[in-house]
Amino acid sequence: MAALALHWNAEALRSQLAARRPAIDLEIVAESGSTNTDLLERLRAAPFVPCLRVAEQQSAGRGRHGRHWHAERGAALTFSLALPIARADWSGLSLAIGVAVADALDPSDGAPRIGLKWPNDLWLLDAPGRGRKLGGILIETAPSVAGRVAVIGIGLNLIGRRGDAARFGTGYASLDELAHVGDAPTTLGRVAGPLLDAIERFEQAGFGAFHARFSARDLLAGQPIRTTDRRAADGIAAGVSDDGALLVRAADGTLQAIASGEVSVRIDAAAATTPC
Repeated sequence: MAALALHWNAEALRSQLAARRPAIDLEIVAESGSTNTDLLERLRAAPFVPCLRVAEQQSAGRGRHGRHWHAERGAALTFSLALPIARADWSGLSLAIGVAVADALDPSDGAPRIGLKWPNDLWLLDAPGRGRKLGGILIETAPSVAGRVAVIGIGLNLIGRRGDAARFGTGYASLDELAHVGDAPTTLGRVAGPLLDAIERFEQAGFGAFHARFSARDLLAGQPIRTTDRRAADGIAAGVSDDGALLVRAADGTLQAIASGEVSVRIDAAAATTPC
């Protein structure tokens, strides 16, 4: 097995996790195909133990709709967290996770630099409603003896590389564009505690506890958008509901609520630039 190349300060991280969830395991590996897949397979094959699994390099990471996410050592932070979530309704969970990560990395009270694109992407903002993809969240679930368990995968670009912008239709952003953000171990140390705190808060109060904070970073709000939901007309994004559904105002003024599911959303650049 390949040796770790980065210094993760694992004991300090374990202490941070144990203060919030005493039974959680921490695993840091040099390489993995996908940390989400690792934990999902473990859930199906063995007694469940809550776990935060980090890979320095990930070769077969997955985004929504099966999209591939390759993470080179040092250029990205990739990890997955497997936890039971003691709440029947998980609506808005990915949005709450996005809020926790964005707030941890971009805590300023001024105009946010990190925006949230419904339902599960983090973007570096260049202007209101405009930016480039910084990272993503993938939440999966599998049955276990512990009940319903969420496997929350998070990938964050840390360092920009030549040619990356051309590889991504949404553009490419990295955390090194924010001067105060450090390497993978430092970044994980910043987000791990707030992530667990957010999950506990979500268990208690659902997405409603995160609604205002999501709205402050909502990349789509006020933008003309197109969705892949054939039942929904194109229109203007009008924020999100209390359960995390995307609200879209159609041309006839009607307001539609779209649940995340397998729906993709894109800003309609042509409509946004059409003169009035």
